[in-house]
Amino acid sequence: MATSHHTYFPADPNAAKRGWHPGSMNDAAAPSPRRARVRAPELIGKGGWLNTGGKELTLSDLRGRIVILDFWTFCCVNCLHVLDELRELEEKHRDTVVIIGVHSPKFVHEAEHEAVVDAVERYGVHHPVLDDPELATWKQYAVRAWPTLVVIDPEGYVVAQHAGEGHAHAIEKLVEELEAAHEAKGTLRRGDGPYVAPEPVATDLRFPGKVLVLPGTGTGTGNFLVSDTTRHQLVELEADGETVVRRIGGDGDFKEPQGLALLPDGRVVVADTVHHRLRTYDPASGAIETVAGTGKQWWQGSPTSGPARDVDLSSPWDVAWWQGKVWIAMAGVHQLWTYDPEAGTVQVAAGTTNEGLVDGPAAEAWFAQPSGLAVSPDGDRLWVADSETSALRYVDSELVVHTAVGTGLFDFGHRDGAAGQALLQHPLGVTALPDGSVAISDTYNHALRRYDPASGEVTTLATDLREPSDAVLVGDDIVVVESARHRLTRLRLPDEAVRVEAVAHRTQRAATEVAPGKLRLDIVFQAPSGQKLDTRYGPSTRLLVSSTPPELLSGGEGAGTDLNRDLDLNPEVTEGVLHVSAMAASCDDDPANEYPACHVHQQDWGVPVRVTAEGTPRLPLVLAGMDG
Repeated sequence: MATSHHTYFPADPNAAKRGWHPGSMNDAAAPSPRRARVRAPELIGKGGWLNTGGKELTLSDLRGRIVILDFWTFCCVNCLHVLDELRELEEKHRDTVVIIGVHSPKFVHEAEHEAVVDAVERYGVHHPVLDDPELATWKQYAVRAWPTLVVIDPEGYVVAQHAGEGHAHAIEKLVEELEAAHEAKGTLRRGDGPYVAPEPVATDLRFPGKVLVLPGTGTGTGNFLVSDTTRHQLVELEADGETVVRRIGGDGDFKEPQGLALLPDGRVVVADTVHHRLRTYDPASGAIETVAGTGKQWWQGSPTSGPARDVDLSSPWDVAWWQGKVWIAMAGVHQLWTYDPEAGTVQVAAGTTNEGLVDGPAAEAWFAQPSGLAVSPDGDRLWVADSETSALRYVDSELVVHTAVGTGLFDFGHRDGAAGQALLQHPLGVTALPDGSVAISDTYNHALRRYDPASGEVTTLATDLREPSDAVLVGDDIVVVESARHRLTRLRLPDEAVRVEAVAHRTQRAATEVAPGKLRLDIVFQAPSGQKLDTRYGPSTRLLVSSTPPELLSGGEGAGTDLNRDLDLNPEVTEGVLHVSAMAASCDDDPANEYPACHVHQQDWGVPVRVTAEGTPRLPLVLAGMDG
């Protein structure tokens, strides 16, 4: 499992005003991290506070407590992993630690306050959350990536920063150190935190995820099986889509289940997302069985094939039966995997774990949080809703990946027309239609869209659907999962698309201004205390760089083992996004231990840049911090 350590910021009286530069500690003039005393900036956000009973919190209210700021956005599966990682720490240190979620949106929809309210309930966030739609606090803390954790000591000073996931163990060690130090100093204040639970709401479904039509009897229409995500169950509904027949799962059988697919033997395979496994449910007997996954999250260096129950998975979000196997949208690692029920094995089928939009042979393609799967009627294509690139993609029968709609991680919106210029916004579901076209659950646009491969056109079928996440055909109707309205909605497929005003967006993150010509990319990494770089089998670091558009870089792209690189910026391209993926492996530095534990540190960044004469010639990114 990946671990990390503390990133300390240099002492600077103006740092809170202008934001810090974590990489500056590599500069020769930087003071020792041990002397760093940076006062934490105030928490501000126009959206206000959630889970506080209506109270506005300030850092002075939290003085005497250890505060952990979790900069997250609800579209980001890595952010959801961090929420789960922090739960044990949050419970164990409840009287000394206050976790504050700072919701910092990527997509336009995520800046809507009601959407943040929904997400806090959907994902079981049991601590205060600051809704920061304009990224004010994000900028104050100079955050560069989702997720990022910042630790503030009981006296109100920043003492650590961690980007990415996998840091709960390191943070708990730091918390224990801070508890002891401030208990002795008399600056630790124990007691209940500011969290106030919201009132529960009674509905038959609560943030449902995916839907499946069960086989009917005789000529009748089958019942619906729905993954009732927030309540950690499956729910069978009658054909009316409203009457509850039974609830399936209890005592931890599922945790935030999502995708459902019918197997040839009549069982249903379930993407048990937060448990990182596949389970089967037999409607005939009611039996529930684990068929793939260990219950642990996959990390770099873990096996990617083998006996299904011995291999770790990572947030499987949807499943589909294609080419004699269960295909898995493995959202947590930006890949597609397969599960072979006959052989009892799993393996990677497409994707490299790098996040982005790259087509080509399956082993070389890049995905970004694939979240929906559907098989074309002729069986020649597996359609994929690639949510973070706001794209519709497909795998053909030759296992080559293609993009039908979408351009990359930071372009999204609601625009119909030719597929090359049409825009979606974080779609989570796809449904194959009988004529070969595809219905897209365009989640953050609250719309049902249609892509027709014959014409190459995208049209809108319906709007005012609250966060649709999946849909299924029933006769001439399409039944849509309205996740944020907690219901199934039946629509008649119209002959003509509904016309809506075209809107295009780019992510709200401010671009980093960089100087033209040479740009020095520095990945700031130092092995945590008690560990050393693992060089037993060669280089222990990796750096992969690319850009959108590709023309932004005229040199420096590609893979290498050095964590520092000179990039050449094309003078004819003034803005774009640098895609950076860095990895380092370290092992416990204990000569007496014959089998030291090893750890992989990995982080992906998408850094919007703008080329200006006043820009910086150096771009530092923190892979993991330095012990102070």
